[in-house]
Amino acid sequence: MQFVPTPEHFSFSFDSLPDAPPEGERWSSWDGSTHGPKPRPDWVITALGAVESDLGVLKTGKEADVHILRRWIPDGTTTPAIDSFLAAKRYRTGEHRMFHRDAGYQEGRRVRRSREMRAMASRTEFGKELLSGQWAMAEFEALGALWDLGLPVPYPVQLNDREMLMEFIGADGEAAPRLVQTRPAPDLLAELFEQLRASMLVLAQRGWAHGDLSPYNVLLHNERLIIIDWPQIVDIIGNPKGFEFLERDVANMCRWFVSKGLPIDEGELLGDLIAEATSRW
Repeated sequence: MQFVPTPEHFSFSFDSLPDAPPEGERWSSWDGSTHGPKPRPDWVITALGAVESDLGVLKTGKEADVHILRRWIPDGTTTPAIDSFLAAKRYRTGEHRMFHRDAGYQEGRRVRRSREMRAMASRTEFGKELLSGQWAMAEFEALGALWDLGLPVPYPVQLNDREMLMEFIGADGEAAPRLVQTRPAPDLLAELFEQLRASMLVLAQRGWAHGDLSPYNVLLHNERLIIIDWPQIVDIIGNPKGFEFLERDVANMCRWFVSKGLPIDEGELLGDLIAEATSRW
């Protein structure tokens, strides 16, 4: 459960803080990190006296693991008034990541220095480290831009090296299910498809595609779709395979809705998205 802080919650004295947080916890990592867009949601705790507790792994993947993180302000009681859950996405270091999928997504992206471009293209150790950091930054920046557009994505709280903290989608520490795990009623199923269609149209208007969209990368929370996992976001026009990624996103999602009994026209959706993506050109 996300609690809403008020100004008095932050009026504590640093002199009263212990030298170190309890074992297995850490002080807030807010300071020194890159922060998400303003205005911030009320539940974001920015106090440097906050404590963070890792509650375990929520999801594992080829590029990163996602942990549940509790950020709270100690006040001398066992039930602090200020308490929120975050999703901590921790990208793997260069030697532990798998880069077999990177090339197609990286087309159309640029970095300033040609040396860095060559290193990433040749997959040297230095290049792998750059790619790891670039994927983390790409997802953080994408979430910020998508949040500003009003799209249903987790709010990006902060980025520090390869760890991105973002809004935890769920309640009371229990994560919302992936769409693939759900069986919505027919009337809700139709509403969810309209939510998906609206989101994909806004993306296409900006010339973007998710790039790896599937029922595994969409959460269902309070009858609302939340789209996650954005490090590979694709420029449809700038990437030579942009339209292929868009077509795959559409096929993956439409296949699931059809399997649940919703009659939809995959070709019609794809045509609408292509029309939006190319209308600026």
